[in-house]
Amino acid sequence: MNVQIQTVHFDADAKLLEHVSRKLDKLRTFHDNIIGVDVYLKLDNIVHNIKDKVAEIKVYVPKHSFFVKHQSKGFEESFDRALDAMINRIKRQKEKAMA
Repeated sequence: MNVQIQTVHFDADAKLLEHVSRKLDKLRTFHDNIIGVDVYLKLDNIVHNIKDKVAEIKVYVPKHSFFVKHQSKGFEESFDRALDAMINRIKRQKEKAMA
């Protein structure tokens, strides 16, 4: 599984990158053939100084790709919610494929 973590408009500390990497390992339990994962961590609304933290996750599997996005006031919360949504989406897709 090829994992790319990119940060936009800021530099992530090691603690945040470790949190993201550790949580992404859980995806393997929900789908066997994950080819790659792209994670984008962004600061949103920089011009207005609101600075919501946005997490986007894109997962590539054979014949499909999944995308989720979530924003909140903290990167960990945004990423965790986006990951939960991604897990639910992968589970739904597997259920459809088996039906």
